[in-house]
Amino acid sequence: MSESRFTPRVFSGIKPSGGLTLGNYLGAIKRFVQTQDAGTHETIYCVVDLHAITVWQDPAELKSATREVAAGFIASGVDPERSVLFNQSQVSQHAELAWIFNCVARVGWMDRMTQFKEKAGKNAEKQSLGLYAYPSLMAADILLYHATHVPVGEDQKQHVELTRDIAAKFNHDYKVDFFPMAEPVIEGPAMRVMNLRDGTKKMSKSGESDMERINMTDDADTIAKKLQKARTDAAPLPETLEGLDGRPEARNLVDIYAALADIPPAEVLARYPGAGWGTFKPALAELAVEKLAPISREMARLMDDPAEIDRLLARGAERAREIAAPVLRETYEIVGLLRG
Repeated sequence: MSESRFTPRVFSGIKPSGGLTLGNYLGAIKRFVQTQDAGTHETIYCVVDLHAITVWQDPAELKSATREVAAGFIASGVDPERSVLFNQSQVSQHAELAWIFNCVARVGWMDRMTQFKEKAGKNAEKQSLGLYAYPSLMAADILLYHATHVPVGEDQKQHVELTRDIAAKFNHDYKVDFFPMAEPVIEGPAMRVMNLRDGTKKMSKSGESDMERINMTDDADTIAKKLQKARTDAAPLPETLEGLDGRPEARNLVDIYAALADIPPAEVLARYPGAGWGTFKPALAELAVEKLAPISREMARLMDDPAEIDRLLARGAERAREIAAPVLRETYEIVGLLRG
């Protein structure tokens, strides 16, 4: 397939469940802003609320969380004029294309999705069909816009690979060159930000203790306190990255500093060779407050005006439908579905 005929276009989204964390910012939103500002791709960013309801959500809390994620995007630098920003449920073409892809994807492909196994655990039969099939909705999210690049964390790479499988099978089955082979974009330090109390676990919105994570709504004092109290080991920082092997908490804090400062982790160690935590943690806290506190303040301001957030998301949905509708219409034509 010739990819050159497809407009360079980025699509990615964040699920509105439990609030935004530093992991969402460093692993996703910060990259979204950088891609937008580079100007080399069209950028489409989505609050994926249809994905959120694969598990039970309180309706009022879901609306609030959707607005919070949108506020996080905007406060971090996603410009609703330069990027298309919307919530997924306002663009019905996502769900419609997902059904087509449910009929293209194979059950065996879904059975191999490790995230379903992790989330379902021993109670797989009690989970919603949506949780099992949501990778085909994710494929629809991407391919509805003929996206060529998808910035994701390492844990979502498998879903982009499935998207490529679905696109390839659709193109093969219908003998067309219609859907592109989207590329996962995984780069830079701290793409997988870890728990501040246990460096072997990913930073999560649903962790038991609020001290495990930095929320994007945390104020400056809270950010500094959480980093000062982050778990570490007794040894000082090493001079080389190899010295961080087997030290997950130390590696996590170095990666967070690197991502916030836009430098490689090795340069962090070069700045603080042999430093103790009494030196490094305050420096990390100062950097984090400098970078994150303005975002949390702007998020608070935006959340005080939900009508404006709703207006921006509705406008973004209009722009998204302008791209999505022709793609879905041609998909129906290819499949042979009769349309008036």
